[in-house]
Amino acid sequence: MRRSMSLALTAAALAVTALPATASAAPSGADKTPVSALEWGPCPADAAAPRLQCSTLEVPLDYRDPDGRKIEVAVSRLASEKPSKRRGVLVTNPGGPGGVGLLYPAVLAASGLPQEVVDSYDIIGFDPRGVGHSTPVTCDLTQEQQWRGNFPPYAHTAADVTREVGHARQVAEQCKTSSTAEMLPHTTTANTARDMDRIRAALGESKVSYLGASYGTYLGSVYATLFPQRGDRIVLDSNLGPGGYDATAMRLMARGMEDRFPDFAAFAAAHPEYGLGSTPEQIKAKFYELADRLDEKPVQGVNGIAFRGFTFEQLYGDSTLPKLAEFWQAVDTGGELPLPELPAGLENLLASRFAVVCGDSRWPGTVREYQRNVAVDRVRYPMLGGSTASINPCAFWPEERTEPPVRITGRGPSNILMLQNERDPGTPLAGARKLRHALGGRATMVTVDQGGHGVYPYGRNTCAKDAASAFLTTGERPSGDLRCAAEPAE
Repeated sequence: MRRSMSLALTAAALAVTALPATASAAPSGADKTPVSALEWGPCPADAAAPRLQCSTLEVPLDYRDPDGRKIEVAVSRLASEKPSKRRGVLVTNPGGPGGVGLLYPAVLAASGLPQEVVDSYDIIGFDPRGVGHSTPVTCDLTQEQQWRGNFPPYAHTAADVTREVGHARQVAEQCKTSSTAEMLPHTTTANTARDMDRIRAALGESKVSYLGASYGTYLGSVYATLFPQRGDRIVLDSNLGPGGYDATAMRLMARGMEDRFPDFAAFAAAHPEYGLGSTPEQIKAKFYELADRLDEKPVQGVNGIAFRGFTFEQLYGDSTLPKLAEFWQAVDTGGELPLPELPAGLENLLASRFAVVCGDSRWPGTVREYQRNVAVDRVRYPMLGGSTASINPCAFWPEERTEPPVRITGRGPSNILMLQNERDPGTPLAGARKLRHALGGRATMVTVDQGGHGVYPYGRNTCAKDAASAFLTTGERPSGDLRCAAEPAE
């Protein structure tokens, strides 16, 4: 069970699995649909869905050497069935980094994306470079390393940070010496954005609209910065800060857990059948009691960091709060805990995640700095701060960088709509506000009085969902930043 709960940290951190309109491409009927250079055919078995087609595009490994080595990017398309209503393409990204995206257009269409949006676009998905059916990266991670997941163990002391150095250094070394090490300097968000523009060109489109969630908000922001005139209507859902998935974003997850936890505490207190407490204060006290107990003596293999990580993951949606309460109850009373299998593709997911997260930006390079950060965040955000501030493989990442991080600014057309829950554990409101500031006049932000990770199209708030759908179909945004009030649970 320790293994399955450690794995939850990976899934949680992935969010697995993001204005007057610009002048947009005229609606294109059947005789106006651009000619695609992609040859469409059946999708791989694990990405197959009705009407979904797939193809492969060659792109440069290194955009500084466009005639050098090529890699493949797997692309999918859910074509509009209403040629008279089709206005272009909507490129999508479900988050990550490390998340596959081939199936995402079909998932969106089946999960509440309004029919008028489905009719208006050919919805495009893709596995980013390094991921899935695109040319993949590997770190040759052992099963035990995979079970460790993405977050470091909770560090109660400076010595706990030091003890994690060996694992972090070993993973970085494996990535650096793997068979795909040549890809590491080029597996970045900036290059994925360049791949997106190659997809645009291959589709025969002068502009693309975009819907990105979680990490996909940073990818969308980078694309909008590198190619400001090639974006049409850009929707960013559940936003990272302007630095992307950097050390600041990792540490901010601890704040996100503190922001979101009161929703669970209220739920559990209102359901005495779980036996966790009758007030939110008692629920929070139970969290520390169980975490401390498991730090001292794991139960069925579940230790304190596994308990914290599973709790963090289940805060991503309201529908999983009962599951979380049942898990706490089982831990508290000695009930049976399930043992899921190691998911297929986890090694590639983690390896590609490390490649992007560690390669996009500079991370602290000394153990002492991580120890200081842990000391601060343990006090500031005690539920998770001792983990998210601790040392990880990025501290020992190869020094080679092909370029500095992309600086997100407000230069470019005003064509971005940001969607953000107020109590999002994975991409907290504090980071979204920083991105909103960086984008300046380019963006309008819709903030929603609800908890969880993800607004569109899965969330229940009609105010926010209607704003996104109207923007994608008509180009109309709210006249200014908008706060959507909470709506009652169904």
